[in-house]
Amino acid sequence: MFVLSIGVVLIVTGLCSAVSVKQGSVGVITRFGKYRRLMRPGLNFRIPLVEWVYRKISLQHRSVELEFQAITSDQASVNFKTLILYAVENDKEEAITNAAFKFIDERSFMHALIRSIEGSVRAFVATKKQSEILSLRLEIVDAVNGHIDEELREWGFRLINLQVNDISFDEAIMRSMA
Repeated sequence: MFVLSIGVVLIVTGLCSAVSVKQGSVGVITRFGKYRRLMRPGLNFRIPLVEWVYRKISLQHRSVELEFQAITSDQASVNFKTLILYAVENDKEEAITNAAFKFIDERSFMHALIRSIEGSVRAFVATKKQSEILSLRLEIVDAVNGHIDEELREWGFRLINLQVNDISFDEAIMRSMA
């Protein structure tokens, strides 16, 4: 009976220590709340009740679509539709730990990313006149790329692509332009 109990405990412990990490992801392991190591894709093992999978970080590309308004220097309201494509900077330990620990959760990261992009576009547009905006699509992208790429690298990510898909004006401005 005692041997059977020990066998059951060993089997349960073995099953609890196994962790599967999907292809394209990396597991971040903490021991008593402190970063300890990374788990690569495949079957991995941890010490039960001591080590925990803090977060699984996807190394795959991610995309976000944004719609927001900006105001030009001549007080015209401009509507933007943008797409940002980004990913974890690389599969090195420093980049992955930055991606895992810089923000409390994915929602906080997304909030910061969205506000940074909107702020960069708005800062650029605020220095231009309404008549210039449509012809400055590439300049807007270049100005925002430099700022966002730098911020993302500090957070453990890299900017793959930023596209300004649509620039439009309020209906009143569109009627006055016609």
